[in-house]
Amino acid sequence: MKRKLIPLLAVAPWLAPAALGEEEAVAGEESGVIEEIVVRAHPLARDGLAQPSDVMEADELERKAVDNIGATVGNEPGIHNSSYGAGAGRPVIHGLSGARVRVMEERIDTLDVSVSSGDHAVTVDPFVTERVEVLKGPATLLYGSGAIGGVVDVHTGRIPREVPERIRGTLDLRGSDNGDGRNGSFRLDGGGGNVAWHLDAFAREADDYDIPGFAESAAMRALEDEEEHHDDEEHGDDHDDHEADDHDEDEGHEDEHEHEDEHGDEEEVRGHLPGSGLEVRGGSVGFSFVGDNGFVGLAVSRLDSEYGIPGHSHAHGHHDHHGEAGHHDEEGHHDEEEHHDDHEDEALQEHEDEAPPVVDLEQTRVDLEAGLEDPFGGFENLNFRLGINDYEHAENEAGEVGTVFSNEAWEARAELTHSPAGGWSGALGLQLGDREFSVVGEEAFTPPVDTSSAGLFWVGERPVGELGLEAGLRYDRVEHAPAHGRSRDFSGGSASLGLIVPLGEGWEGTLVADYSSRAPVGEELFSDSPHPGTGVFEIGDPGLDHEQARNLAATISGGRDRWSLRGTFYYTDFADFIYQAATDEEREGFDVRRYAQADATFAGFEVEGRMTVGEWGAGRLDLGAFFDMVSPEIDVSGNDNLPLMPPDRVGVSLEFTSDRLRANVDYVRAADQDDVAEFELPTDGYDDLRARIAWRFRPADMTVDLYLAGRNLTDDEQRLHTSVVKDLAPQAGRTIEAGLRMRF
Repeated sequence: MKRKLIPLLAVAPWLAPAALGEEEAVAGEESGVIEEIVVRAHPLARDGLAQPSDVMEADELERKAVDNIGATVGNEPGIHNSSYGAGAGRPVIHGLSGARVRVMEERIDTLDVSVSSGDHAVTVDPFVTERVEVLKGPATLLYGSGAIGGVVDVHTGRIPREVPERIRGTLDLRGSDNGDGRNGSFRLDGGGGNVAWHLDAFAREADDYDIPGFAESAAMRALEDEEEHHDDEEHGDDHDDHEADDHDEDEGHEDEHEHEDEHGDEEEVRGHLPGSGLEVRGGSVGFSFVGDNGFVGLAVSRLDSEYGIPGHSHAHGHHDHHGEAGHHDEEGHHDEEEHHDDHEDEALQEHEDEAPPVVDLEQTRVDLEAGLEDPFGGFENLNFRLGINDYEHAENEAGEVGTVFSNEAWEARAELTHSPAGGWSGALGLQLGDREFSVVGEEAFTPPVDTSSAGLFWVGERPVGELGLEAGLRYDRVEHAPAHGRSRDFSGGSASLGLIVPLGEGWEGTLVADYSSRAPVGEELFSDSPHPGTGVFEIGDPGLDHEQARNLAATISGGRDRWSLRGTFYYTDFADFIYQAATDEEREGFDVRRYAQADATFAGFEVEGRMTVGEWGAGRLDLGAFFDMVSPEIDVSGNDNLPLMPPDRVGVSLEFTSDRLRANVDYVRAADQDDVAEFELPTDGYDDLRARIAWRFRPADMTVDLYLAGRNLTDDEQRLHTSVVKDLAPQAGRTIEAGLRMRF
């Protein structure tokens, strides 16, 4: 892998002297330091974008940041969270998740293993983030086949692009009652002359959080009762034969059995969620040399995380539990005296075996970025990004190391913004990547796989009268080389055409049509083992082909000083959509799911609006609302529903802002999800009521916010249908948080 990086690293020394210029800049107001080169998730975003997109920053991001990036953006229109407790959660965009949604840090992949399973964390921290940008819908033109569903780009500012006039910083301290959560983070940015530097650090920890009811859903408990009743009927004759002999003995042990029901293995967890605690530490240091024509910078970051996996032991042992019950009935009753003597030791051992496992995660990452204005004739800007990653996490059970996941990877991209040519302004680029992924241990569901990728792309825009026209092309090549078996390579293209139409009086319409193709990931091709993270035995298909999508999205938006409105309709027609097909097979106590391909469609709609309902001097009251829905279908006989699809949602919000006081109330209603796939349980709807009040004051050159916030204030049982453990791990109950945020 290091040999492949030599040509990429060689770019940095060439850019550095060009960026610094022939003369050194002088610190201060007359330093000649260039303005910040703004780099966004899409090169065309500065002048408007036909593709649906969202941005979170500043006060909004501070207010919505929670334990993981999926939960942070999960209540935005069209976006959900694939929650696996507090420790892990990935965004779900328009019903698409996993390998179809790329989560990035400053336009480079997070380079973790979160796409391989829902219980694997994303390694970007919301609390040291400056800005989050979301591209909804295919973003394969810029970021490759893995972005067929969309992109979430997290901007951390760890590589400075300008020299600040003075040291700037933030300090954020929070504490919550539910799980005794404690959270602290800070960042500093400074510099002088040609050198800019950055420093950040964060730490948070929490115990298992409280929930309003049972850990298992009512649907899951009803299913288990039905299966137990069926088993009892099946073995009723054997029970009748022994009833007379066992009657007296059962009376003698009545108290013991009652005690076991209350305190033994069959006790249902209620009021708290085992395995939902976490402990996270991390930080980074970065610096840049900034000159008249550009910058070159480097950042090194470290993340150490330890979090529980709620529901993992249930998923791993659910089928075994029923199997053991049946085996016991067939063989007859155990010797009661022997059972009584060993009961205490067996209960202790079973409790230890079923304790939720803990993920111990470590990541070290090095990032390099360089930007250059007017690099040569015909081009306005050059930007180069490189990320190098060393990642490993171990899933520890009963204090012993179980399965170990490792991922040594790098990704690089270079973008050149060109001057208008033939009326087109735009950017062309090259993207390269390499990934060495391995899983070692009892739960190794896929063999080690080396993946290399390369892509060439161009995106551009031009005016056509009063209209705006956007277009783009990309070619990708991906190769997967497993440790055992034959390699697979895929080549494919993507294309997009968008139109921006002014409609007059503050209104604008956009229409974008995309063709995208996605190469299968290694897990979809080569899995062949139990995967407790998803609770199934996963079997890949080395013969899978490209997944192709034809997408059409239409957006209408408008606004003036006191109101704004935006609505988007999208329709995606998939050919050879890759999914896990349910079977009636069972292996090693797990239901078998086989990766397969079939045509599918996703149709959806989202609308959001905002208006000012009152103004009082420096104070203002805004009312907001949104609605979103998605309706997918897969072209198979019988049940044509796909699993883990989000329900319809409606939300309303009130926000009051003034010089000193800021207050928010947000309410979301998620509907029941009854359109379920085969072997999937329906999910009840829920209410999510949140509120926050903050008092702001400005001592000296600082801005200080003292705030009190509440989440799930109705203490409703919230189960996200997009979560693979929705029936085993609900969201946290009522949570009250207090905090202080200081900016200087």
